[in-house]
Amino acid sequence: MILYPAIDLKDGQAVRLVRGDMDRSTVFNEDPAAQARAFVEAGCEWLHLVDLNGAFAGKPVNAAPVEAILEACEVPAQLGGGMRDMQTIEAWLNKGLARVILGTVAVENPDLVRTAARAFPGQVAVGIDARNGRVATKGWAEETDVMVTDLAKSFEDAGVAAIIYTDILRDGAMGGPNIAATAALARAISIPVIASGGVSSLEDLKALNATGVIEGAISGRALYDGAIDLATALKELAA
Repeated sequence: MILYPAIDLKDGQAVRLVRGDMDRSTVFNEDPAAQARAFVEAGCEWLHLVDLNGAFAGKPVNAAPVEAILEACEVPAQLGGGMRDMQTIEAWLNKGLARVILGTVAVENPDLVRTAARAFPGQVAVGIDARNGRVATKGWAEETDVMVTDLAKSFEDAGVAAIIYTDILRDGAMGGPNIAATAALARAISIPVIASGGVSSLEDLKALNATGVIEGAISGRALYDGAIDLATALKELAA
């Protein structure tokens, strides 16, 4: 299972939110590229980046720190937030991003996801963020009637590289991930599933890994707070 350290970008800084609330943010590093380098030096294989402002604006906002991270780090990075058209997707991939994450458009314009996945094989993931099993969009601000599993299944034949499933009520709350729901989703579809939201201890990572069906896990606040030592966690997961 791959562990993805998360760098959430707000106003050019690396922050963490509590349950997706933009008014409840904590700045962990004013230099996101330096934070990314620290994660790479600890041994991570991937970086998970989110343009929080972009998710609300519907277009890239934190381009400068993302570009600085791509320039500073050799490991592949995936980015979500504000990806709403092919031009933006193509521009980011041309800048060296390994994978784009499409969230809101997966609900509002699923054909774009399919078109992008065909055009860029292995480089398009779908981010599904949910409260109580229902998908939320636009930076988690709007809740839909779409169920997580139904949305994920609709992309089974699209060539999507991964589904990143976030339980919003767990995110940034340090209360542990929703292992049961994430594993159930992974068993219901053939697309690899990456767990996000609430991963707050080495025990959480071990439990996710023990399901045998979850391909990856994203952690943010626990790495910044020291609840998870990245180098130790990477060694445990590699064992």
